[in-house]
Order: sequence, then C-alpha cells, then structure tokens
Amino acid sequence: MKISSVKETPISETPHKVDVRKLYDRENAQAVHITLKPGEALKPHITPVDLFFYILEGTPEALVGDERVTTEAESLIESPRDIPHCLYNNSESIARILVVKAPKSVQQSRLL
Repeated sequence: MKISSVKETPISETPHKVDVRKLYDRENAQAVHITLKPGEALKPHITPVDLFFYILEGTPEALVGDERVTTEAESLIESPRDIPHCLYNNSESIARILVVKAPKSVQQSRLL
C-alpha cells in the first residue's frame, strides 16, 4: 500500500506559481492538491482532458467556460476538456482543492 501525505509531497514547479503537489501521477489518472493563499489564483488555461475540482477547504471562485461562481467546501466542479478554466481565491482564508484529471494528460495545458 502506498500512502501519500500532502505535507510530505514536494511542491511542483508550475506556470501558476502557487502550491501544487502531485499526490497521484499515473498513466490513467492524476490527482493534484492545490493550496491558494488569499489573493492567489491559477492562470486561466485549457486542459486537453476532463478534470474535476473538489473543494476541500475555503470558498474559491471557479471559472469554467464563461461561468464564474463562488464555491464552498465539499463541492465538486466539473471541467470538460478543451474548456478554459481557472480558480481564484478572493477570500481572506486559505483554499485547498483536489484536482483529478482522467486520463492523465500527455499534452501540456495551454495558458490563456
């Protein structure tokens, strides 16, 4: 059995310049933990695979396509492939998000 701890997983270098940690990284799927401090955001981008955001903590704003909504903990947001998406933390608290991509993308996401 393999158990991955967020605290022990190194921060990955990404164009977003936020705390991104790859917890699961296999050919058929990828799970990433993102921490957004107050005022931080991902850069708007397009991913060539389906994914979902599961909000673990906080109230980040999610942009998928042309819809932008404030979310809350224990919410799941679907983002189909090839659709612009982004997360923003405009709150005063930390936001923690689990992102799952299936299958794992073999192409880079495209920043907008």
